[in-house]
Amino acid sequence: MSTVISLSDARLGDRGVITGVRPGGDDAHAAELERRLLELGLVEGARVELIHNGLFGRDPMALKVDDMRVALRRREAASLTVELLAEAAE
Repeated sequence: MSTVISLSDARLGDRGVITGVRPGGDDAHAAELERRLLELGLVEGARVELIHNGLFGRDPMALKVDDMRVALRRREAASLTVELLAEAAE
């Protein structure tokens, strides 16, 4: 059984594969956010792992994306859906 969540709902240590990039909001802002996420390597099929939460409100979150490290705000991470890997979903 696979579990698909918003990346903003991930817990420390969760690992998965990005299944969708769908920013909300007005057209201009959504298009800009989608472009920035794609430039950071947050594309469908990329493997991600939540490796750190910020101290205040768990923001920003640090992710391992394939072989790089990326910091992302939770409101931006809400635009990404992730299918958790079996070992992380247990």
